[in-house]
Amino acid sequence: MGKQMIFDGHNDALMRLWKHQGDPVAHFETDAGHINATACRAGGMGGGFFAIYCPASRMPHTGSTEVNAVELEPLDDPLDQGWALQAAMGQAGIALQLAAAGQIEIVTRPDQLGQAFMGDAVACVLHLEGAECIDADLLALDVLYGVGLRSLGPVWSRNNIFGHGVPFAHFRDPDLGPGLTEDGKRLAKRCGELGIMLDTSHITLKGFEDIADMGQPVVATHSNAWSLCPSSRNLTDAQLQVIAQSGGIAGLNFAPPFLSDEGWKTGRVGLEACIRHLEYMIERLGEDHVALGSDFDGARMPDGIASAADLPVLVKAMEDAGFGAEVIAKICCENWLAFLGRHLEKGA
Repeated sequence: MGKQMIFDGHNDALMRLWKHQGDPVAHFETDAGHINATACRAGGMGGGFFAIYCPASRMPHTGSTEVNAVELEPLDDPLDQGWALQAAMGQAGIALQLAAAGQIEIVTRPDQLGQAFMGDAVACVLHLEGAECIDADLLALDVLYGVGLRSLGPVWSRNNIFGHGVPFAHFRDPDLGPGLTEDGKRLAKRCGELGIMLDTSHITLKGFEDIADMGQPVVATHSNAWSLCPSSRNLTDAQLQVIAQSGGIAGLNFAPPFLSDEGWKTGRVGLEACIRHLEYMIERLGEDHVALGSDFDGARMPDGIASAADLPVLVKAMEDAGFGAEVIAKICCENWLAFLGRHLEKGA
């Protein structure tokens, strides 16, 4: 059997490149960071969601998060919309430069998806992680759509004019604040009109329910099972049921704090934690609704995964755990490709 191809639900490579402040095309070709052209070729990563994420500063990014030992972290302060727009435009510009150089292909239509995924460039679905850069009139949303944006999470783990982010907490469920604001409901409605997918990762339970009430497939691009790791960032059994019943999808987050209690305390886990979550998510969602959402370049990784080049190690762990070839292919790429094929058709 040849190398298993991967379509991943979440990475922060654009933020890493924006913070680097060098030549993004040259930097993306090297072995720096979790996601780069060399690592993607080595690991069989043919595509993924590339996040535009607006940090509080442009200090150089280390590629890892701090170890969280406290039970509940306070929410980050809200961002100024002007600063966030600057950061978002910078990262969108980097995506365009990478596309012009043939390193990625920004996918906006279903007929592009399969060809891009199997091509030399990395297929890229542009995603906005937290809508701080968007104004109340939603004008910036249309600009980002024009650049190629096809996926959006209304909030990161902080509040903005559109909704309330879930704080990073352990031994807490996601019911830690209000949901979408009236502006947030207008944003969600406009995303539906444009064909921009809504992502429920990082949002409160009430925000999740607000999005679910829209009647569209519910997606969590990079969230795990709360019953196995009681982090506020993870999905309760009830949320997993909503995702399954709506025909949505959930992507396994590789970050140790969301995989186990030990991972929350120490920042270290083995790949067996990933397998436990995959098994549980398949049991609750069904094999057609589980995928990968690594959080590459935005979080620490489990032992054995230093970059996208090591994705075959995770595939081998699935094989060793008794996952069949058909299920592995669904988790690694087929579920995301099938879902996106339907989603992108709506916005074509």
